[in-house]
Amino acid sequence: MTDARLRHGRASLAVSFFAQGMAFALLVTRIPAIQDRYGISDGLLPAFLAAVPILAGVGSVCTEHLVKRVRPSVVLRFAQPAVLLALLGAGAGDRMWQAALSLGAFGLAVGALDASMNMLGVSLQRTYGRSIMLGFHASYSLGGIGGASLAWAGAHWHLSLLVSYLPVVAVLLPVCLVASRWYVDGEPGAVEVVDGDVAGAKPLVFRLLLPLCLVMSFAYIGDSTVSNWSAKYLQDTLGSSEQLSTVPYNVYMVTTLLGRAAGDFGVRRFGAVAVVRVGTVLAALGFAVVAIAPGPWVGMAGFTLLGFGLCVIVPQTFAAAGRLFPGASDAAVARLNIFNYVGFLVGSPLVGALGDAWSYRGAMLVPMVLVLLTLVYARSFGSEGARYGGGHERPRTVDVG
Repeated sequence: MTDARLRHGRASLAVSFFAQGMAFALLVTRIPAIQDRYGISDGLLPAFLAAVPILAGVGSVCTEHLVKRVRPSVVLRFAQPAVLLALLGAGAGDRMWQAALSLGAFGLAVGALDASMNMLGVSLQRTYGRSIMLGFHASYSLGGIGGASLAWAGAHWHLSLLVSYLPVVAVLLPVCLVASRWYVDGEPGAVEVVDGDVAGAKPLVFRLLLPLCLVMSFAYIGDSTVSNWSAKYLQDTLGSSEQLSTVPYNVYMVTTLLGRAAGDFGVRRFGAVAVVRVGTVLAALGFAVVAIAPGPWVGMAGFTLLGFGLCVIVPQTFAAAGRLFPGASDAAVARLNIFNYVGFLVGSPLVGALGDAWSYRGAMLVPMVLVLLTLVYARSFGSEGARYGGGHERPRTVDVG
């Protein structure tokens, strides 16, 4: 495989991550507008919101089986336009069944998209022989910032959802279709050889993957806590103004982008285990600062630490699954991806229930403890230093097919 083809594959996949970050941000940040447009009651809204990650999990499971017949790049080539068109559909309808159909399609397509994107990212990292996964997720964060900014502009200027979504889809759809020409799949039947041993011989064993699944859930419980509760916490608990309460999530997204942009260099220099441990401690410290903050500015400092900490965990979890099962990395990524949605589903209701029953300060300690449990499973991220660490040779491949 030529260096030029690898560079093109890497750039095209970064475009895909960027587009997905923008599409997802445009959806979740305009939920109130979607609720108003379709007349969805407060009682019914949680069912609509829960359906998206549940169906995304179904989409991820389907992708695991689908990639046994077609390559992940083919799945991604069709899933990404489906996500964008579903987003457009969510902004174009005016009846509840249309909202249900659009959000359902969005959920199924997002599951396939997330799984196939990360499959390609893991296989590209294996081919490169060094850490590049954080860079892809940095592109996702950049797209999220762009999407949230456009959503803010749409809300500020009172633009309809269709007017807000149509230009974005009109630009991203052809860009993604063109970029998809350069996606690069892993070599069929090729597995790593490390120190003379065939590393891809073992099949996928869920018991061995389970620690990474738990870490993925813990990370997304933390992430959903920030995305769903940071504004309310700053305003209701720390006494900030309504305008100031919108700042923490924006700061969190920016620090997530910065941390991921620099994270690959840290992995190459110090190894994945060290980077994940540092990220875990920073994230836990961030939750602790948020929980004891005397005022909004200290609270924002805590959310800043959270961004720098949580940002490295998810990309490295996908990468670790690929290293653990190099001969079955697509299946490992698809199953691991399900726990992304498990964490998303659990996190927000968990914090809300604890906040109502106890206190929101106390509720912030629960994701802190869950994120800290990542330290228990840090060894599951091992072998990065031995295989892809700084100063080491790229892994060789052998065709066993």
